[in-house]
Amino acid sequence: QVQFVESGGGLVQPGGSLRLSCAASGFNFGNHAMSWYRQAPGKERELVATVPTTGRSAVYGDSVKDRFTISRDNAKNTVYLQMNSLKPEDTAVYYCNRRFTPFSNWGQGTQVTVSS
Repeated sequence: QVQFVESGGGLVQPGGSLRLSCAASGFNFGNHAMSWYRQAPGKERELVATVPTTGRSAVYGDSVKDRFTISRDNAKNTVYLQMNSLKPEDTAVYYCNRRFTPFSNWGQGTQVTVSS
């Protein structure tokens, strides 16, 4: 069974940093591009960043470009999101899933709150 366990969220002041982790299981992790998504209250789920199977040439949404860095460890079936220079508008629940045809069973996500 496919499973995602996200962690690392929390409350941080504007300008601060957090590192999110997502442990994946139940599928061949190394064969799939992986992404982080986020959903703020009252908004649609948004694609944040994608890392290809090789870990190179990641792609970012315009709102997080130059502030966030996505990476992966295929040996650990884990994808990471380093978030720097956080802004209040980054407040959301963050999820990971594969990029193309996301699995229907999403994880519980990890809450990120940016506030002074």
